[in-house]
Parts: sequence; structure tokens; C-alpha cells
Amino acid sequence: MRTKNSKFINILTGVIGTTLLMVFVVGLAHSIATGFAGFEGALPFILIVAFVLCLVLYDLWDQTMRARNQTERDR
Repeated sequence: MRTKNSKFINILTGVIGTTLLMVFVVGLAHSIATGFAGFEGALPFILIVAFVLCLVLYDLWDQTMRARNQTERDR
């Protein structure tokens, strides 16, 4: 059984980790797009980054909100 505090810690660390990952990957995509590759050269990487960030956000939701609703339903 998870306590209320551990649920909060799970959400907080998930949001912090997701934010740091998003800042890093978006910054990397930006530097590639504005550098030597240009926008056309960086477009495949930008599309991959967008897809991966969607997966990361879904996983954050799945591990925090959906898991919380599942445990409330099981009671």
C-alpha cells in the first residue's frame, strides 16, 4: 500500500525528471536546427523528438495519474 506522501513524491520526481529531459532534448533539437544542419536537415530529428516526448508524457501520466486511479478503484 502506498501512502499519500509516496504518491506525491512519485508525481514530483516524475514531473522534475520529465521537465529536465524535455529541456535537454528540445535544446538539443534547437541547436541542431539552428546550426550546420539547418531546419531541413534537423526535421527528422525534430519529428523523432516530438514522438519520444509524447511517449514520455504518456508514461508520466500512466505511472502517476492512472496508477493512482487504479488503486482507488481497487479499494
